[in-house]
Amino acid sequence: MIPPLPIALSCGEPAGIGPEIAAKAWDALRDSVPFFYIGDLAHPDGPVTLISDPSEALQAAKTALPVLPLAFEGERRPGHPVPAQAQGVIDAIARGVDLVRQGKASAITTCPIHKKALQDGAGFAYPGHTEYLAALAGVDSVVMMLACDALRVVPATIHIALKDVPKHLTAAGLTDTILITHAALRRDFGVANPRVAVAGLNPHAGEGGAMGGEEIDLIAPTLDALRAEGLDLIGPLSADTMFHAKARAGYDAAVAMYHDQALIPIKTIDFDKGVNVTLGLPFIRTSPDHGTAFDIAGTGKADPTSLIEALKMAQQMAHARG
Repeated sequence: MIPPLPIALSCGEPAGIGPEIAAKAWDALRDSVPFFYIGDLAHPDGPVTLISDPSEALQAAKTALPVLPLAFEGERRPGHPVPAQAQGVIDAIARGVDLVRQGKASAITTCPIHKKALQDGAGFAYPGHTEYLAALAGVDSVVMMLACDALRVVPATIHIALKDVPKHLTAAGLTDTILITHAALRRDFGVANPRVAVAGLNPHAGEGGAMGGEEIDLIAPTLDALRAEGLDLIGPLSADTMFHAKARAGYDAAVAMYHDQALIPIKTIDFDKGVNVTLGLPFIRTSPDHGTAFDIAGTGKADPTSLIEALKMAQQMAHARG
């Protein structure tokens, strides 16, 4: 039997909780979900073992967290980013992507970064992980999915002000989001005939135009065009009635129109186990659905649950891809 390829785990911001949750995730998973940490050997809070190649990770993970070394300048300072370490954070992501694309790792899971620290320390030119990964992959359109056992949800627009959402919603953008989500459900989650529910933008999905025209003018025509291509789509739906348990049983993923419309339900349903998945990349990428948590970094209080779920989901997606 061919042993599974390990998952590459980029270190994220050393001043945050990444090094702590990486060690705790290894302790929980050991070699059942083999992964290796790309970063400084001195940063993780737990037993580590140096590896020189990802192929060594499966055996090494039986006794300690495997670390593919990437030297950082200066010591780790929990809660306080060190500007000289910013480039190392960026390099760890790029190294992980390179290893996946070489076929040496099955996926990349990323520990949280702090965008301002990267901008201040290394002139990081991207709004976040997702955009940087898209640039590394050379793709134009990627989609952010938040997933847990009970719900998969995708926002059509992400980090923009609520007042700007209507002008950023376009037929082309919504079409890309739905098609990328549909393809990922089949390829990465093993759903043979995906059912995708789509929220309206306005209260009561516009109530026939009484509360806004986006559903009539934009969303419904886009869904009709995609239905004509054979997609199984539900909506536009009133967002306040599409996330309870009975409604969720009727679809495999939901597409929401803006950030909070998507993230509030999943964080209410399963706050600790939510996973961030980037769809539309030529490789698998997952991440815990939380930030660097500078306020508790170094205290031992960090909860590794979301990272554990992100690693498990990466493994499941790799199996689905075969």
